[in-house]
Amino acid sequence: MSTSGEHGYPDTGHTRTHLPGGDPYGGAPRRTPRSSSRSLITVVGVVVLLIAAIAFANRDNSTTRNTPTKGGNQPAAAPTAASGHTPVTTKQNGIPTHFPHTKQGAESAAANYAVALGSAEMFDTGWRHQIVDTVYASDTAATKQSAMDRAYSDERFLANIGLAKDGSAPKGQTFVSRTIPVGTKTTASAKDSATVEVWYTSLFGLSGETSKNPVTESWYTTTYELRWAEGDWKITDFQQKDGPVPVGRDQRASSANDMTKAVEEFGGFTYAR
Repeated sequence: MSTSGEHGYPDTGHTRTHLPGGDPYGGAPRRTPRSSSRSLITVVGVVVLLIAAIAFANRDNSTTRNTPTKGGNQPAAAPTAASGHTPVTTKQNGIPTHFPHTKQGAESAAANYAVALGSAEMFDTGWRHQIVDTVYASDTAATKQSAMDRAYSDERFLANIGLAKDGSAPKGQTFVSRTIPVGTKTTASAKDSATVEVWYTSLFGLSGETSKNPVTESWYTTTYELRWAEGDWKITDFQQKDGPVPVGRDQRASSANDMTKAVEEFGGFTYAR
């Protein structure tokens, strides 16, 4: 997997993907959201397994969980507009850090951390440790690290998504796991804490002519619990849910070659407001 991205984790692009048509990469084009094939069913099952693994890694082992309280007088929709502040320029392990101690700073941190946690690098032990140590609060990182190591090293899980025991893709194929934030929303905030929701689309699968798990897109919303610690916003916990999911258009899927080129050539963004 590539480690040459702008932020140190894999380059992230915005290529929209559906099941391929007229290409060994997938099969017949998908005409409606209800149309499916055996490969689609396999990929959907794999993505569900991935979500379950991450949920296991991040579950709260306590008997109770505090439910975030929505802040009062929240706008119906918070526009993602430039704040006029200079974007962050510092990085740790290739990930943007040292965000402003403000609500917008928390939202920018959540969006950037979502990209890192959803990257292909999470399937590499060394990179995963660096990412978790960077985005999580220090008193939480060790526990999350151990849980994620168990989840991401499960051989059955890796085999189901077509990866080797070390998380590498088969020869001639490129593993794609990318998160592209669409928007953020703060649902609760205090001086040193914030609850931020990130709505995003995710690309996941193997790009290559012999791939049995072609790259597909999914939509999720992740709620991040953030705390101001060590001079930055840090994650203490998160929860993920499906959607909102838009209606798919009747577009012809790209070939395996075009998808691989897009993955290699399109870089990602630093998310800031």
